[in-house]
Amino acid sequence: MMINKKLGLAITFVVFFLSAFTSFALFKKDGSINILSPLSNYRPPKLNGNGAQVTNEPKTEECPINGELLTKTQKEKWEKRRPLGIMIENHKEARPQSGLSSADVVFETVAEGGITRFLAVFYCKDTSIVGPVRSARIYFIKLLEAFGKNPLYAHVGGANTPGPADALGYIKEIEWSSYNDLNQFSVPFPYFWRDYDRLPNRATEHTVYSSPSKLWQYAADKRELTEVDSDNVRWDKSFTPFKVQDDAKTESRGGVSKIDFGFWDSFASDFNVVWNYDKTTNSYKRENGGTPHEDKNTNKQLSTKNVIIMFTKESPANDGYEGGHILYKTTGSGDALIFQNGKVIKGKWAREDDESMIKFADVSGSEVSIVRGQVFIEILPIGNKVTY
Repeated sequence: MMINKKLGLAITFVVFFLSAFTSFALFKKDGSINILSPLSNYRPPKLNGNGAQVTNEPKTEECPINGELLTKTQKEKWEKRRPLGIMIENHKEARPQSGLSSADVVFETVAEGGITRFLAVFYCKDTSIVGPVRSARIYFIKLLEAFGKNPLYAHVGGANTPGPADALGYIKEIEWSSYNDLNQFSVPFPYFWRDYDRLPNRATEHTVYSSPSKLWQYAADKRELTEVDSDNVRWDKSFTPFKVQDDAKTESRGGVSKIDFGFWDSFASDFNVVWNYDKTTNSYKRENGGTPHEDKNTNKQLSTKNVIIMFTKESPANDGYEGGHILYKTTGSGDALIFQNGKVIKGKWAREDDESMIKFADVSGSEVSIVRGQVFIEILPIGNKVTY
């Protein structure tokens, strides 16, 4: 009897071990197994583009980031968190990306080699999947610094060559980011995961995903980073938002129907951007590399209420990195083109320092209000041509 009891316990242990083994094993496409991968094939729940159930709840609450009107339920959620910037890549193999349509503000510029990257800033809205997530660049970190005190920053590694483009070194230097930094190398599964099925036949570096809700959860549960800091000071105490305006009435909307530009001429065919204006919805729909640019979460073309082009100084970092790190000057001032309501405003951008929000003004110096909704800011080298 005692022998049978021991045998039963042994069998139970083996079954448990094999079950755990199977749960943590990552089966690759070639049939091999990657044991205890921190980025396994996690399958998050499917939600709509805003990360919430479809509802008839009225949209009466103003998002403090971009003025978009959302529901009270959404406001109850955003008031308990702080802004989150996520690095999303734009390599051809990374398309279609997930989550860009749900960001409050999106910045795009070249990361290196003519390949652009996005800093997607989330606060008021959520979505189930965001990615592919890639590495940090110093100018994106500096742009994120404008979003209040101690924003969160999610990425997978980053530029770390000693010199002016050392993004990981900069994270260690500035007051907030070492603790608020959500580098995948230090944030475990299931807050980041790999999903080979979303991008089949792609290189592994294009398969890391996350979700804003999981990252906000990790920040709150593991680091006590919510809407307030350890001194009970809200993240937005010194935050200066954009001025906002309602959509222009249909009869007042303009006829600037197409915005066309590239970042680096030699890569224009793959990374050229076209924004087509839809007068009925008063929004701009994006093409990238000659095809409609879709969000894989919604299978719909990316659209935005505001397309703003900043012309900035681009310079080489000269840090010896083989891939050629570059720099963009995002403080000071420069020329800008602000597209909204089917019209273009030729003006200026200005920013006092890295902790200040960028302001956009017309030629008379009056600040331009953004149309309620997503703001897509394209950062181009000085001298680039924009056709409209």
